Amino acid sequence: MTPGPAPTVLTLDAGGTTLTFQALRGGQVLGEAFTIPSRCEDLEIFLEDVTTGFSRLREDAHGCDAISFGFPGPADYPAGIIGDLWNMPAFRGGVPLGPILHDHFGVPVHINNDADLFTLGEAVHGLLPEVNAHLESAGNPKRYRHLLGLTFGTGFGGGIVVDGRPLLGDNSGGAEIWLMRHKRIPECYAEEGISIRAVRRVYAECAGIPFDESPEPRLIAAIAHGRLRGHREAALEAWKSLGEVAGEAIACALTLVDGLVVIGGGLSAASDLFMPTLMGVLNGTIRKQDGRELPRLVQRVYDLDRPLEREAFLQGSPQSIPVPGRTVPLVWDATKRSGVGRTRLGTSRATALGAYEFALWKAGGR
Repeated sequence: MTPGPAPTVLTLDAGGTTLTFQALRGGQVLGEAFTIPSRCEDLEIFLEDVTTGFSRLREDAHGCDAISFGFPGPADYPAGIIGDLWNMPAFRGGVPLGPILHDHFGVPVHINNDADLFTLGEAVHGLLPEVNAHLESAGNPKRYRHLLGLTFGTGFGGGIVVDGRPLLGDNSGGAEIWLMRHKRIPECYAEEGISIRAVRRVYAECAGIPFDESPEPRLIAAIAHGRLRGHREAALEAWKSLGEVAGEAIACALTLVDGLVVIGGGLSAASDLFMPTLMGVLNGTIRKQDGRELPRLVQRVYDLDRPLEREAFLQGSPQSIPVPGRTVPLVWDATKRSGVGRTRLGTSRATALGAYEFALWKAGGR
């Protein structure tokens, strides 16, 4: 990437239905994003669409320093090679998408998982700096450096940022949280309980209707809120089930990450329906073999979108501890705590900013 304080990075939000292009400079969007259909049945057509889209974006931005975007896996992201994608038939047998774009445009090309980029965007520009700023304003010396990012939507995605660095894994497989066990159906993976299809499936089962007749999640949310006619008990159970399965998956992840949690994706719009159950799991209990219970996590977890809980999180439990031979006591916080909040940037913007930050990070040789 060329030196300078404000490089231009071209980004892409790629899916099986649409391709959305936008350019960023200095962390700010240039012009307007534009979207074209994703013609992913034929590789030659798909590559032509992508190169045409980036060419238009480069022209509008008057050049670019790098291309950085999220793309579905499985993939070898550092090599830029995309594996077999179930919803994009053009990708079979390993497609060197990164090298193709690099050779065409002559700039560095970085491809990553979209949930990883979403998490990086929130870590640099969203939830993580917001929480640390609130802690500073509250006079609390504690600061957070680690972030677990989750996307609830078509699937269940995850990303981890540790001390400012995205955790990618040795096989481009870091934070594959969708493969956690399903809390209610242990032989299944968690995404079967945390996705659009999961919400529709539980609603259909509880309402006694075929899956094909189950409404979309936004309508199930409206039914649960009483704004739309339907089977309200089934709607409430659909969101409760998502919260329970997600809560257990997050609890497992927090035992390793020990940081804050940010949730994005389309289903996060119904957070008021699933967060009470999710938080109940995180702050619930687990048993010893003799039946005695202990807290599910060593951390107390707070809902950062609820004012009273956020205030308690910011205050903590500071205590003064005398040290023999010293006149000034030590102050420590006896409460290990974490917090969960919805995306502060919006999923799409966070992902684009994450792609921008990832390009800067790679340009630094990291």
